[in-house]
Amino acid sequence: MRRRSLATLLLALSPALATSRAAAQLPPRPGEPAAEALLARMRRGGLVLFIRHADTAGEPCDSGFRIGERAGQRNISPAGRQQARDLGASLAALGVPLEAPVLASPVFRARDTAELAFGAGRVRVEDGLIADDYAGARLEWALAEHRRLLAAPPAPGLNRVLVGHRGPVQMILGDALRGNRLPEAGIAVFEPGGAEGFRLLGLLQPVPALNGGNPACGG
Repeated sequence: MRRRSLATLLLALSPALATSRAAAQLPPRPGEPAAEALLARMRRGGLVLFIRHADTAGEPCDSGFRIGERAGQRNISPAGRQQARDLGASLAALGVPLEAPVLASPVFRARDTAELAFGAGRVRVEDGLIADDYAGARLEWALAEHRRLLAAPPAPGLNRVLVGHRGPVQMILGDALRGNRLPEAGIAVFEPGGAEGFRLLGLLQPVPALNGGNPACGG
């Protein structure tokens, strides 16, 4: 009887424990020591901020994989549209200086995120930020373009903003971005320079992750 009660208790706790572990992988939020140290560095400029597109939970998975055709693409959710607006407002309120234009993937979920966060007039579509599953035979070129954009220094005192997809940067960095480490609307902060051309300084979550931060169907 006691063994059964213990097993029942562990079964009841397991979803909560799994949720806790998943939450522990999420990047720090403003107000937390790790985030504040990173924000202090971001305010000085000279960095590249790679933003993963906003929340897509509940939206149909990609099926068409054609640039310029919204139907068949996984788009940001209604909640993701507000999350994108909140993201732009949060970076402004935190005093992070941004270079214009903001560069965005041509896939709509990234482009929409950039335009909602920073204003359509401040966004330029950058083909090299294409999602890996849209790149097809151009995948190696797309990865090289990601490396180039992460390594190029921004204007003095400003931070370059790239809005794209987790897949290509995870292919480049590996375990550093697995799981929930870069949720939707999360930021990977890079410093240009070094042997690889850039280095990852840290991850930041300026706005709360929605629905666990990762959709069931991709990056």
